[in-house]
Amino acid sequence: MKKLTLFVLASLLLISSAMAASGGVGSSGAQFLKIGVGSRYQAMGEASVAVSNDVYSMYWNPAGLAEIENSSISFTNVNWLLDVDLNYVGFARYFEDVGVFGVSATVLSMGDVEITTVEDQDGTGQFWSASSYTVGLSFARQLTNRFAFGGTVKYVGEKIYNLRSGALAFDFGTMLHIGYRSLRMGMSITNMGPDLQFSGSDLNIGFDGGFSDRNPDDPSYGAELKTTPYSMPMTFRVGMAYDFEMSPYSILTLAGELKHPNDQIQQGSFGAQAAFMEKFFLRGGYKFNYDEEGLTLGGGFDAPVSGDTRLLIDYAWQDFGRLNSAQRFSVGFTF
Repeated sequence: MKKLTLFVLASLLLISSAMAASGGVGSSGAQFLKIGVGSRYQAMGEASVAVSNDVYSMYWNPAGLAEIENSSISFTNVNWLLDVDLNYVGFARYFEDVGVFGVSATVLSMGDVEITTVEDQDGTGQFWSASSYTVGLSFARQLTNRFAFGGTVKYVGEKIYNLRSGALAFDFGTMLHIGYRSLRMGMSITNMGPDLQFSGSDLNIGFDGGFSDRNPDDPSYGAELKTTPYSMPMTFRVGMAYDFEMSPYSILTLAGELKHPNDQIQQGSFGAQAAFMEKFFLRGGYKFNYDEEGLTLGGGFDAPVSGDTRLLIDYAWQDFGRLNSAQRFSVGFTF
């Protein structure tokens, strides 16, 4: 088991090293995959890879699912910029002596936009829209009392009017408890997959074969424009977290994370969570080396509903500089 643990850790480090030589700023598409989910983690500045331990682990670090003891379901709404909405729903269940299985879905949507042309600059009466989505299946298992591993296979799709693209992608993660009190380290690599490429009826065109003397009454040849393939925003994360017991009723969690995207410079984040009686939570964080993002704040509430069922409500506010701010709400149940 120790050899397996070392192999998994070494594999993730090798993959991250390979990413350092790939891509460049603005070189990937499917940017909605970068919009984080789970208000708890957003409020902590996305310093999440070492603290994720619920349904949202399927986004940040699949290994965190291993800490789910029964069943859990959560929903997040992200009020993104420019009237764009992102909704996430996830469900996970623990199976004794097997591990934790989870399913998740993310949908980014925008309102309809009226089509205009040179002749009809006020609108043609027709509308177009764009959307992106993922559907994933995850599994995590505690391999030793200190080490957990998890993975996700998901389908990533995008749609712009009558054009579509899609492909399978994979996420992998580990969670290692160092052995010193509550100190732990998490690593994950997300959005590994082939390039995406748009296709659809909007790319169909007529072509006369290049013959200028062709009879105009003859139908033209069928042809199709080809679009340039684009990669997914593959991201490697590594971070650490530690819990300080401030009193018998309060715990302060500090977390830090470094992130290396394949289409951006290295970034970092720091977050903190103050928990009171395991029911009330205050959170804050800061993101480093981002163009506009910086300060994050939020809070949460964990309350019993009936029996073993508990209700979790979280809120996060995120500063976006010149783009104002974004807000997130999350609701979940454990049972």
